[in-house]
Amino acid sequence: MEFCFGRDYVATEQDGRVVIDGEAREEWYFRAGEQAFFTLKNVQIGKGFHWERYQDQSFPGDLKLIARDGCVIAINVVGIEDYLQCVIASEMSPTAGFEFLKAHAVISRSWLLAQLDKRDEVREGYSSVVCDTPEELVRWQDREDHEWFDFCADDHCQRYQGIPQVVTPGETPSVTPSEVEGSRAAVNDAMIRKTKRVIEATWGQVLWYDGRVCDARFSKCCGGALEEFKYCWENKEVPYLKYARDYECVLPDGTRKPHGLLVAGAGAADGLDLREEKAARRWIMSSPRAFCNTRSKRLLGQVLKDYDSETKDFYRWTVEYTQQELHDIILERTGEDYGEILDLIPIERGVSGRICRLKIVGSKKTRIIGKELEIRRTLSRSHLYSSAFVVEKTPQKFIIRGAGWGHGVGLCQIGAAAMGARGYDYRTILAHYYPDSELKTIY
Repeated sequence: MEFCFGRDYVATEQDGRVVIDGEAREEWYFRAGEQAFFTLKNVQIGKGFHWERYQDQSFPGDLKLIARDGCVIAINVVGIEDYLQCVIASEMSPTAGFEFLKAHAVISRSWLLAQLDKRDEVREGYSSVVCDTPEELVRWQDREDHEWFDFCADDHCQRYQGIPQVVTPGETPSVTPSEVEGSRAAVNDAMIRKTKRVIEATWGQVLWYDGRVCDARFSKCCGGALEEFKYCWENKEVPYLKYARDYECVLPDGTRKPHGLLVAGAGAADGLDLREEKAARRWIMSSPRAFCNTRSKRLLGQVLKDYDSETKDFYRWTVEYTQQELHDIILERTGEDYGEILDLIPIERGVSGRICRLKIVGSKKTRIIGKELEIRRTLSRSHLYSSAFVVEKTPQKFIIRGAGWGHGVGLCQIGAAAMGARGYDYRTILAHYYPDSELKTIY
């Protein structure tokens, strides 16, 4: 591991210790003091996803190094609000609208504190595996408690890519996956000032429901319909993470309101129940109006990071596989040989049309898999954009047509940014995506 903390260092693992400059210790601890930030070299981001790559990243606070499992782990010891200032510059471009960034600061703070509360609870019998038999594997992947630190820095928890930095002259801002982006040692003072103002404007604010901080989930693009918690994770109702259509209604008096504030339940004005196969197919194969149904380069340029901008189609998308390609991907991702893949059959869909149980029919093996992230992981080397898809078969190919980017639960980042651009304030944005929750200042 290479890093800079006042000067350049190289840390290696040897016999369960961290070695720097020939000295081996159980743990190294570098205190910030007058050092404004430290820099880690070649940090992997987007692990396992289509935007995977490496960056140099700079962080505020202290640096702790430990050796585990034959490698050196870098741990940033940092205050909550300093952490959040970096998160909102990492989850999206810090050039995004101020109201949208305020909304994201609130939900990122809420999610963080909710996970800390979960960690401290004693949950007897808790398991992420719903079913594991030869006929069916249904499990979810969530933020498990980390053994040596509270949160990781990647999409598994929240993106935490450090202090906003200036792209060096001549550097290409967008690179191919797994390629190292150039050194970014110069901090972006303007963006630091903006993210600091966002944190100050929302200091200590969280979403609150029934005496607790909300577990405020979010994804990149809902595809026009918000999913419910139980279809992606634990089989429980979360009242503020419910179905809604993500678009704007104009009332007879000309007032504009988000649709989600007006309609509840699995039905909608168009009569579609997206849990039903025919309705889901009709929905996914169309391009219904939604806050996140946008190709505005100006808006997307403010929301998406450079590498996210490489993803051109996210509201509706298509992936094609040959029979052999699909067989090889499933074998590689699961270690199981299904033989010739004969069919992909949705068994159960959530209220947004996302598949939560899918039957893979092969010439050697047939099995049902779920939930949504397991499906996305199994059918792609870099995860499908979402599990809201329909399948078309030809003699030579499987054609997967899908909707949205991510699990679709809670705030839709592109939709929320569009709301901010249309003049909605952060309170209205939060009320749309987290109905029945309240905004509360807890410190």
